[in-house]
Amino acid sequence: MVRRWLPENVTAYRDRHGKQRYRFRKKGAPTHHFQAEPGTPEFLAELTEARAAKLSDEPRSAPFTYDALIASFYRTPKWLAMKPSSQRTYRSIIERFRAGNGHVDVRRVDTAAIDKKLSAMSATPAAANNLRKALGRLHRHAIKLSWRADNPVTATDPYPEGKGWHCWTEDEIAQYEARWPLGTRERLAMALLLHTALRRSDMVTIGRQHRKDGELHLRHGKNSSDTIIPIAPDLAAALDAMDDTHMTYLVTEFGAPFTGNGFGNWFRDRCDKAGLPQCSAHGLRKAMSRRLAESGATMLEGRSVTGHKTDREFAHYAEQASKRTLAKAAIGKVVANRSPE
Repeated sequence: MVRRWLPENVTAYRDRHGKQRYRFRKKGAPTHHFQAEPGTPEFLAELTEARAAKLSDEPRSAPFTYDALIASFYRTPKWLAMKPSSQRTYRSIIERFRAGNGHVDVRRVDTAAIDKKLSAMSATPAAANNLRKALGRLHRHAIKLSWRADNPVTATDPYPEGKGWHCWTEDEIAQYEARWPLGTRERLAMALLLHTALRRSDMVTIGRQHRKDGELHLRHGKNSSDTIIPIAPDLAAALDAMDDTHMTYLVTEFGAPFTGNGFGNWFRDRCDKAGLPQCSAHGLRKAMSRRLAESGATMLEGRSVTGHKTDREFAHYAEQASKRTLAKAAIGKVVANRSPE
């Protein structure tokens, strides 16, 4: 009876918990399990996507294995909506796990097994945490498929990673500027990284077209955040000292725009030549966050520069702010507030 009002190729079934669900099955297309109820706009959107999907060239995986789960995960709207750079990062993590565990039955994995896998990577805590995050997403998808009722990753603990990228100090900034004066690509690169707080992948795309009325109109590609910042005097001096006609401010010795990785390698070498092997391009993004915090900028003001979407993200970058500087500013405000008029 249910079939008469459901769209073609859509059938109803009951999962192992007795709940009625719906799925799309058609020869030559992957099976799709609906999250929305029939008749809703969300259901129609899922149906359109299911009809357009095609089976991949991958060999058919055994049911309920990580091979099957990962193949299904790669077809989800959430995965397809991710930026290509994020997909590459997660895919490399997932595929390394899949190489040794693709045959494992997802339903039989418990928290102890996940914890054992992560503990074997304790010497590289960042890699362990990245895998933990990826496995968490995979097992959430398994719940959606009704393969599991729980997420075995939830009860595991992340590993402490330390402070991450080194945050440049003011002395290190001065040392770099002394080695690379105004008029050099090296100085312009540092000024752009510091004063825009952009990631290197975004910074290499910035050019004269982004400079408007004393401001830079910027785009943070990782989280699709737009920022408009006034051009600080030090950055203006670095920009004006480079008389260039290229579309991007920074180009290679052959006059071509840098790639993100190519620029990172080039800047790494320039830091070494300035006697700063501990410093990196990303550390200047932290340095601007530190400066913002030390200047008394609010969380919202700081995020309007760095492009962070949450206070927690900005606070993580600004944690290197000098406690002495902040304390001095705070006490100054207390004294000013209590002084007689």
